[in-house]
Formats: sequence, C-alpha cells, structure tokens
Amino acid sequence: MTIPTYEEYVAGLTRITAYVDPMASTPETRAIREAAAQLAELPAVDPQSLTAWVAQHPASVPVLGLAVGLGQEKLKNALRQHLGSSSWKRLVRADPEAVVAMLDIEFELVRALSAQRRASYGFGDILVARAGTRVTATSATTAGRLLEDRVEAIADDLGLTYQARTRFQGRHSRTAPCDLAVPGGGAAASIVVAAKAFDSTGSKLTDAVREVEEMADVRRPTQFVFAVIDGIGWLSRANDLRKLYALWVSGQIDGMFTLSSIGSFAVELRRAAERLDLL
Repeated sequence: MTIPTYEEYVAGLTRITAYVDPMASTPETRAIREAAAQLAELPAVDPQSLTAWVAQHPASVPVLGLAVGLGQEKLKNALRQHLGSSSWKRLVRADPEAVVAMLDIEFELVRALSAQRRASYGFGDILVARAGTRVTATSATTAGRLLEDRVEAIADDLGLTYQARTRFQGRHSRTAPCDLAVPGGGAAASIVVAAKAFDSTGSKLTDAVREVEEMADVRRPTQFVFAVIDGIGWLSRANDLRKLYALWVSGQIDGMFTLSSIGSFAVELRRAAERLDLL
C-alpha cells in the first residue's frame, strides 16, 4: 500500500468521543442528585447517621467520595488501602460503619459534608468543580475501547480467530503488549494490532507510544504489526506521533491507520491473513 505523507495522516485524525453537555441529565447524574438530596435531608450529619444512610444506599458510596474530593478511582484506591477491597458494595454489606469511619478519619467526611450542606454556591463554584473532575480520564478510556471494538469487529467480519488485550511473543522469546493478536496471544501470534485513541493528552498516550515501539522492536520477521491510531489528543503530541509514523515509513510496522482509513486496515489485515494461510 502507498504510505501517505505525515501531513496527510494527521489530516485524517478525528475526535473519537462525542461532546458531552455537562448539563445533560443521565442516569448517573440523576443518581448523584437523588443521593445528594437524601444527604441534605438528614436531620444531622454524624458517623451514626451516615452509617445508617450508607447501609440503606450502598451503591451511593461514591457520592460520599465526591463530597471529600475523591473520584471513583481514588475512592477505590482508598478503600483497598484501608479496608482491603475496592468494592464499596461488598464493604458496606460487611461493615458500613467501617466505610464511614475510614472516610471520616482519612478525609474528614463529617466536617466536609456538614460544611457543604450549609454552603451557598455560585456559577464560579460550579466551574471550579468541573475543572477538578475526572471526565477527561473517563473519555480517554472510552475512546480507547471504542477503537478496540472497531478493530475487533473487523477481525470478526473476516472470520479470524483472535485474542484481545494480550501479549505476544516475538524474537528471542521476548514479549510485548498488543490490543489484538491473530490467531492468539503468546507464541501463536502471527498478526498483532495496537489500537490507540486519545482525545486528550496524558500518561496513557505516552504509554501507547512505548507499547507500539516495543511491538516493533520485538516482532519476528514473519509477524505482521499494525497500528490503528486516532483522536485529536495526538495533535498536541506531534513528536510522539512522528515517532510512530517513522516506524511505518522504515518498515518496522506494516501499517498505521485512522478511523477514516479503517477500510484500508481491513484490506491489509485480510492480505496478511491470506499470506499466512489464516484465511
């Protein structure tokens, strides 16, 4: 296949995740508002009342986390560190008092919740709160999974056997991560694919570059390596994107595609599978 110029490749990058209206009502926002209303109506905020409340509403523990500035991942980490499990539902069923006590001792839950129930908020406070959310991280995860799903769907359509999100074995028994391995991971892998989509920058994008470079370095001459890379986050990391593009130009990987050229990826994947007698 003809390799486009770097500028032509960049022109094909698109936003993967759709814009989300922060004022839109979703099941998640409705659940948070309902839990907040219940907490606002408590006669008093103390360990006893919160223990009783959380025992009745174990799924709403993340709302208590939000009250002390913890998103879900930070809440899970705190629960695992102090109570031995990241599952708030399981912990509440076993000992709701311990969950409330941990949040109060480590993060001053009672003080924070008492102060926030009495406070008045303005437009600026809302914007500050949004600036501290983990919405971008959630979007990054979603973007990556959307691209992985597209790649898997193409493998399914071609009738290929594959393993998703695994490691493959290359030269000298070295291994590297991949998002798709055909017909399977480990030493069985004959075709491997990286699917990396980011609408924002961050450490995950850096990890993605390292993974593709590792795939190119480990591959055997008889293995095919493809990368499907998209998302506007790459526009802010031009040097990293150029590194991956250089792997394609130098023949260290066999193709690099975006969603706008996903049809070409399907063609090249079929050709590789036919050359390897996998189809």
